[in-house]
Amino acid sequence: MGDIINLRQARKAKARADKDRLAQSNRAKFRRTKAERLVQSLEEERKNRQIEGARLDNKSNDPK
Repeated sequence: MGDIINLRQARKAKARADKDRLAQSNRAKFRRTKAERLVQSLEEERKNRQIEGARLDNKSNDPK
């Protein structure tokens, strides 16, 4: 005869393992260092300044 197992404990163990597996994949997918986040925010800020600096004003072309 086989080993007797408690199904409730087996379900909980499987749920913990699934949760841990999901957490590991999320850490691999989303983990960034503070320096990486800072570099990205500075790059976005630089791009926004460049776009705003190249914007044409329509006010100077308005005949009044």
